[in-house]
Formats: sequence, structure tokens, C-alpha cells
Amino acid sequence: MMKKYANAAFVYAIAAMVGGVFYREFTKIIGFTGETALSVVHTHYFMMGMVIFLLLALLEKALAFTGKSTGRIVAVYHAGLNLTCVMLLVRGIMQALSVEMSRGLTASISGIAGIGHIMLGVSLVLLLNQIRKKA
Repeated sequence: MMKKYANAAFVYAIAAMVGGVFYREFTKIIGFTGETALSVVHTHYFMMGMVIFLLLALLEKALAFTGKSTGRIVAVYHAGLNLTCVMLLVRGIMQALSVEMSRGLTASISGIAGIGHIMLGVSLVLLLNQIRKKA
């Protein structure tokens, strides 16, 4: 499982760099200089993706905390992180393009991103509980 965590960290590091380059280049091309949700895609993927999975790899090596339900918990974590980042991309692109969004669309984007955050939070607590039991 340690190898899977390391591979996930690698993929999220690449996603973070792509997110950062996209933010910089997209806003430069369209001449946007304001605040946008695109600016946090980079940090979400680095911290919640790369750093968390590097820590999980190290903790797996030290504690061998992985149990039979860990795969499902990690899958929910991946889904939550990617759902959150996709919604950040959607909102950020709309902001950069100055697209007028209806209240319903704004609420939908926020709601879906909220679901992603809930998935992240619940799976993180479950992973920490598994680690705590082995420590």
C-alpha cells in the first residue's frame, strides 16, 4: 500500500503543477487580474493531495495501519479531493471570464464543492482513526 500512496502523491504533485500553470497562463491570456478560485487549485492539490499521501506512505511504513476498509476510505478521499478541485476550476473559470452566474448555479457549484469537502473530512477522520489505533 505504501507504493500506492507514493504514486498518488506523485500524481497529485503533477496535478498541482498543472493547476498552477493553468491559473497563471489562463488569467494572463485573457487579461484577468482579480481574485479567482483558480488560485487555490494548486495549493489544494499540493497540500491535500501530495503532502497527505506522502505522510500516509511514511505512516504506512512505520505503523502498517492499512486495514481491509482502507481502500474504500482512500477512494472516497480521492473522489472528494478531485470533486472539490473540479468545482474550484469551474468557479474560477467563470470568475475569470466574468460570466454572470444565476443564484442557482452559484449554489450548485458551492453545494457540489461542499459535498467534496465533506467526503474529504469524513475520509480523513476515518484514516486518522486507523492510524491512531496502530500508534
